[in-house]
Amino acid sequence: MKRIIALTAIGICLGFPFGAELAAQEPAAAPQQPPKRPEMLVLAAESKLGPVKFNHADHTTKNYNISGTGPIACIECHHTAQPASEVVKRPPLKTAWPPDRTTTLTAELLANSPDQINIIACRSCHSRPGTKPAKWPEVPTLKHEDSAAILNLTNQLAFHRNCANCHEEVAKNRQNVKAPTSQQCTKCHKR
Repeated sequence: MKRIIALTAIGICLGFPFGAELAAQEPAAAPQQPPKRPEMLVLAAESKLGPVKFNHADHTTKNYNISGTGPIACIECHHTAQPASEVVKRPPLKTAWPPDRTTTLTAELLANSPDQINIIACRSCHSRPGTKPAKWPEVPTLKHEDSAAILNLTNQLAFHRNCANCHEEVAKNRQNVKAPTSQQCTKCHKR
């Protein structure tokens, strides 16, 4: 059997017709393409104010961080995509996914080890009001900074806290930038 396989391989290399016919009959394995960063995302698709077209490419490649010195780090939004030991350094965040995660999501990790990115959707933990999250026993809660009120960090509230707070900080730190603030809902939401 080994002799037939070796002779067939030699025949294919030398261009014998039987080798080419055998090679043509075997389906070629499709090459796996590594995941790419999306260019544009549609958020809040079911919002009463209209969906939000989020330019992921601009936020991850241009000087969009709070100080304007570089792109926004992946974990600013994808906070679960880092080890738990790193998450706890950034209160009020508490969760890494999977819980035993050892890598931090970066553009380099996406390019070099795409099998280790393991990103989960925000709604996996921050579900809509009245629904149970897929990856978490209940919607995460947070004590409001200025009161004793406990906030349910639903999908909407989690996005608004993350996006709007960042935009507010950008507006405070860089007056020349036109990042929409939390008082300018229709700058992001479009019907």
